[in-house]
Amino acid sequence: MSHEEFPTENPAVVTCGLPYANGDLHVGHLRTYVGGDAYARSLRKLGQQTAFVSGSDMHGTPVAVNAEKEGVDPEEFALRWHDQYEATFPRFNVDFDNYGHTHDETNTELTQDIVRTLDQEGHVYEKVIKVAYDPDADQYLPDRYVEGTCPYCGEKARGDECDEGCQRHLEPGEVEDPVSTITGNPAQYRERTHKFFRVSAFQEYLQEFIDRLEGTSNAQNQPREWIEGDLQDWCITRDLDWGIDYPEVEGGQSEGEAEDDLVLYVWVDAPIEYVASTKQYSERVGSEAYDWEQVWKEAGEIVHVIGRDIIQHHTVFWPAMLNGAGYEEPRAVMASGFVTLGGKGFSTSRNRAVWADEYLDEGFHPDLLRYYITTNGGFQQDVDFSWAKFRERVNGELVGTVGNFVYRSLLFAYRNYEGTPDGEVSAEVEERIEAAVADFGEAVNEYDPKALGEAAVSLARFGNEYIQRNEPWKLTDDEPDRAAQVIYDCVQLAKAVAVLLYPIAPEKSAQLWGDVGPADEDLAEVTTDAALTPPATTFEEPTELFEKIEEERVEALNEKLEARVAEATADEGEAEGEGDGSDAETESDDTDAAEDSDVSDEFEPIVEERIGFEEFQDVDLRVGRVESAEGIEGADKLAKLTVDIGVETRQIVAGIKQLHDLGELPGKKVVVVANLEGAELFGVESNGMVLAAGDEADLLTTHGDAEPGTRVR
Repeated sequence: MSHEEFPTENPAVVTCGLPYANGDLHVGHLRTYVGGDAYARSLRKLGQQTAFVSGSDMHGTPVAVNAEKEGVDPEEFALRWHDQYEATFPRFNVDFDNYGHTHDETNTELTQDIVRTLDQEGHVYEKVIKVAYDPDADQYLPDRYVEGTCPYCGEKARGDECDEGCQRHLEPGEVEDPVSTITGNPAQYRERTHKFFRVSAFQEYLQEFIDRLEGTSNAQNQPREWIEGDLQDWCITRDLDWGIDYPEVEGGQSEGEAEDDLVLYVWVDAPIEYVASTKQYSERVGSEAYDWEQVWKEAGEIVHVIGRDIIQHHTVFWPAMLNGAGYEEPRAVMASGFVTLGGKGFSTSRNRAVWADEYLDEGFHPDLLRYYITTNGGFQQDVDFSWAKFRERVNGELVGTVGNFVYRSLLFAYRNYEGTPDGEVSAEVEERIEAAVADFGEAVNEYDPKALGEAAVSLARFGNEYIQRNEPWKLTDDEPDRAAQVIYDCVQLAKAVAVLLYPIAPEKSAQLWGDVGPADEDLAEVTTDAALTPPATTFEEPTELFEKIEEERVEALNEKLEARVAEATADEGEAEGEGDGSDAETESDDTDAAEDSDVSDEFEPIVEERIGFEEFQDVDLRVGRVESAEGIEGADKLAKLTVDIGVETRQIVAGIKQLHDLGELPGKKVVVVANLEGAELFGVESNGMVLAAGDEADLLTTHGDAEPGTRVR
């Protein structure tokens, strides 16, 4: 790994977090896969040798639980979903160089080899721990087979994660008041011997690693709570039949005898699939074309594209494993925000989602969705999907800006010159294209997919302004040379747009390239240098790239979605009413638990008891400006803020640590309850309250430039 600007001389690999082979894909799941694909394509546009790999996560208790419900073998169950994913991704122009799965021979062998090395190097030991056990089912209960209460925040927890509260990773035996999901009965804790990875021994290394790590700021900042705190060792085995067996180890350092029927924890073999998938690609194309060992064992540029709910796994556990086994560390982690639907969370149980197949069945082009979810906000920010906003972005930017410019330019060129007129690009346009290419390169090195799309769209926006300013249709008779120059420039701009838009909208860009690019050059293969090479001399009459979405279409789609949600909600209510009141059944996990969590469609009722105006006047609300923000050690949700409220600076504790990127808060305006009684939380004094809306802690701010200390009335 070089940490030099891209492109480097080292080969790169871009990976995406593995989807659980456990359920249908919806547009929320596509955020990281489209983002990863766009980033890999962008690296290649800079001339960086790059492989783009991923695979299906076949193991773990979610797969085992749902296979058992269907009465089928876990392998059969998981392979069915794997095959579906493998067919779905290309339909959205997500073009993996290799897409494997964690149950194949390559990943099994690599996983056991890496774990064997960790054991032999003294990084693994055995420990007797308490594990949940269901006496009626006569079996131990790993992960999602047990539910209970999170010991850290008191919210409902499932197995290895507090997914409804603090989202903290939980080790076996930590869940309080455990209940078996098999029988619905209380579980017992029994002693059991398991294998542990000495993550704590890598604390100093991880503290240095996180300072080197590139990518999104949430991936750089969120792990510091664990890395700089009391770093715990990690249980890497589970009481389960489905998974990869712990390898036989000669000369291992772990003491005692582990149980024979243990398998490796899913978060051991899942990230190793990144290596396995790269190896499979290398074996297919040959090591001379791409050498997986150079990437993973010598000097490679490793970029992980993931959802923000699995940052900890990729910045704490995974780099420690790689370092202990003698592999290269990641160069960057890009952690995306989630996708909501009309401002609310996706809900599979209520069928409240836009499914991947459904989107395509509606006849929309995949590049429209790719553009929308890639450029609608920063990569680490949540993106709200609504059909109305989708229509607005498509019509305004793709149709109105990009499509309008290239169509009017190429149509004029075809009708007047049967292609590109003779000449060369003007200095003004050449300079503007060079600036767009520089912006593109900067976006790659800043790990910013949104800025990648903006480089192309802003260039098309300039093109519209350029052709409108010069009006070549008025010059053809009196100033033919000037008209030809303007149109040559416009065709050159269209060619540059095709090159720069390709990572975001590859199919539509290839359509444009078919008009303006040389016939002997493949758009997928050319670099950004092609933005300024001469365009095609002749081309056929162009067709419009993008089609306008009518408002009536959006209304129909909304009605269809609302009807489906209402029907599913009614069915869910009937099913609940017919039950016996037990909570033995758990909802199927989907690819991303955080994206897939149920969010109530109903707001809390308004409090009936009202207060008088004078009472409200007693609440002193002030505009504040965050000066600093940092997490509180030992507290999963709490952050310590320093807030300027005009007359003084206050220290305020707020429960926003896992919901906001603390590094981006300084400078943000907030609304503060200034006369709230002081309190002490986790040993930290708090003098005030920062106001926020909803479960996502949407911070209240000001629309204009109100100064800190301004009274809110």
